[in-house]
Amino acid sequence: MPDLSAICDNIKIQCAPGDDVTGVYVGLEHMDSGVFFLRRHGSPSEVRSAKFSFQRGDVLYGKLRPYLDKAVIAEQDGICSTDILVVRPRPGVLGTFLLGLLHSRVFRAHAVATTHGVNHPRTSWVGLSTFSSALPPLEDQERIAAVLVSLQQGIAAEQAASEATVDLKRAAMNTLISRGLSSGDVVETPHGTLPAQWRVRHLGECSAVQSGVTKGRNLSASESIEVPYLRVANVQDGRLDLSEIKTIAIRPDELQRYLLRDRDVLLTEGGDLDKLGRGFIWRSEIQGCVHQNHIFAVRPDPEVLMPEFLAYLSQSAYGRAYFLSVAHKTTNLASINLTKLKAFPVPLPPLHEQRAIVDQLSAFDRAVNARQKRTSALTALFESALEAVAAGAIDFKQPIQAREKSIA
Repeated sequence: MPDLSAICDNIKIQCAPGDDVTGVYVGLEHMDSGVFFLRRHGSPSEVRSAKFSFQRGDVLYGKLRPYLDKAVIAEQDGICSTDILVVRPRPGVLGTFLLGLLHSRVFRAHAVATTHGVNHPRTSWVGLSTFSSALPPLEDQERIAAVLVSLQQGIAAEQAASEATVDLKRAAMNTLISRGLSSGDVVETPHGTLPAQWRVRHLGECSAVQSGVTKGRNLSASESIEVPYLRVANVQDGRLDLSEIKTIAIRPDELQRYLLRDRDVLLTEGGDLDKLGRGFIWRSEIQGCVHQNHIFAVRPDPEVLMPEFLAYLSQSAYGRAYFLSVAHKTTNLASINLTKLKAFPVPLPPLHEQRAIVDQLSAFDRAVNARQKRTSALTALFESALEAVAAGAIDFKQPIQAREKSIA
């Protein structure tokens, strides 16, 4: 099997500031992980230091932190950061097929193994060039690449549809919170417009608010138990990410104090501005689970407040305006404490109206979840196809239709 240096060349044409350069500028910040094509770029006029030039059809590979999996094909001429390798396929090698090799897990592992440096690990052409893989005839490369590109386009389409649905949900949420269902009289509050007929109570008056366990306590094994717990990373905006759950030591008599209960609304204390007050509803996905002290568990009184309505309210422009107005802020960071959270002025429409609003907004969530499942399935299929290509596991003696079926 040929190595990388036999199927492509590393192009090192350096441009100094002030050189007459046409086309686009590409930095690592313009390259998204795991995709074949650029979705954005800069202008050569932005460049203040020496860069490498590239041509349409070249492959651009990010050598800084190669585990980020940044490699794209250039669709026009331009210049790029010196943290990007310019790789030019040799005759008989298709650029999009080469990209399939560079995006495979086996190549990524090879690239990571060749890095040097701790804080800013970089690989090099010398290290990458020894990677070897099967190289099918050009006709087979074209058909395989067509399938890979088609899968990429499908993933991008699902992601775009999901993002559009989230935008629609946000617009609907803000309208429903500010106008209600009847679109009657409204009142202006410090945090946004509300229907005039809705009463308002502080969150602490209509909910129990529970703080979480503090990490880093020195408890001996004999006086503690290990239990699963939620971190800030598990609580996203409008959803929970439970793909990685860690454990924490607590005293047995603390379990009931920190235990999450079904339909608790989880809200983050803060951190980056986008983490302030984000969260959603706990559905008892993990038995005996607690939460850390940077997450609040809110338990609404079911007689006056639906957990789902509170969760959507916290995501709305009204909720965001309140959290930002009372947060303790430093550069790019913000946080709220228990007292400020309990003081959140919660609008309380009648339960039947809360339920109707929740039904409308949850329909958007179901649509987003369906899109995300489709994206995950296409991504898994795409990664499997990449591994088959990198391993040379496709039988190129099969009829073309059979090969395409084995990939797709």
